[in-house]
Amino acid sequence: MEFHDEDHAAKLLRAQTHIWNHIFSFINSMSLKCVIELGIPDIIHNYGQPMPLSNLIASLPIHPSKTHFIHRLMRIMIHSGFFSNTESELEPKYTLTDASLLLLNNHPMSVTPFMHAMLDPILTNPWHQFSNWFKNGDLTPFETAHGLLLWDYAGTDPKLNNLFNDAMASDAQLVSSLVIEKCKGVFMGLESLVDVGGGTGTMAKAIAKSFPKLECIVLDLPHVVSGLHGSHENLIKYVGGDMFEAIPPADAVLLKWILHDWNDAECVKILKKCKEAITRKGKEGKVIIIDMVVENEKRDNESVETQLFFDMLMMALVTGKERSKKEWVKLISSAGYNNYKITPVLGLRSLIEIYP
Repeated sequence: MEFHDEDHAAKLLRAQTHIWNHIFSFINSMSLKCVIELGIPDIIHNYGQPMPLSNLIASLPIHPSKTHFIHRLMRIMIHSGFFSNTESELEPKYTLTDASLLLLNNHPMSVTPFMHAMLDPILTNPWHQFSNWFKNGDLTPFETAHGLLLWDYAGTDPKLNNLFNDAMASDAQLVSSLVIEKCKGVFMGLESLVDVGGGTGTMAKAIAKSFPKLECIVLDLPHVVSGLHGSHENLIKYVGGDMFEAIPPADAVLLKWILHDWNDAECVKILKKCKEAITRKGKEGKVIIIDMVVENEKRDNESVETQLFFDMLMMALVTGKERSKKEWVKLISSAGYNNYKITPVLGLRSLIEIYP
């Protein structure tokens, strides 16, 4: 085939590059996973100064035959923004970036547990069944891949249960500090709060620590809270149960990263149970939701892409989705609430307060 039009040839080549980049985008994920499993962020951090390639290689638990591959692994990680390279005449020297700081094991807001969960084969295998799922009657690609829905599978597989709980706890550590710092007024005046789907209690503990007089209850499935004990100091209580059946009465119900896991009909059921919980004490409380509000015109392209990634993740693993402001308002109204307030202060996520 001959190309007489240079612009046409250039367009074809750009299109080919675009396709190749999307075909191989998984390489970014797997390279990142490799770097974390080798402990590279912590090794560079502990070195205390820009780390020469030779020193990095000498510190790694790798086979001698693999030493000459490390600079190539680091090269793509530098391109992806996880490390900086201080060039010298002798060899490159590596430093951490803001992104790799969040990959350190001892960082209080480390996202490494989230990475371990999302890139585990249990959660990546469903993507290989995506097109098959469109042709069958299963609820999710996860069900097509594993024969069970995610929550049922986690109840029978300790590995997935632990991975998922650790991932949610690490995220709660980051979000709770930001919520308490930027949105303290949200919890003022409350005497009791139920953290629905609160996992191992990371978020509830942080809230209780900042508001010692606030009684905090964590409600989650029995297999999640099994063996967990309350903290008398911070008045943390764990309750095993089902949010679709009943939620303990309280002044406020917290739903952090819960509703995006469920479809609209399921969310309405959850929100109605929340309404019962916050009105059962004879006074009207509120529901505090932490979730994404998509289609925000202020977003940059990377942020929009991240929100779209999460929407597809919800499609692959569970029955939920990420919602626009219009969809949130419809959901809130359908569940019988009369008022709401959306505060976009948590990066890709917003804090949504809804009132009966």
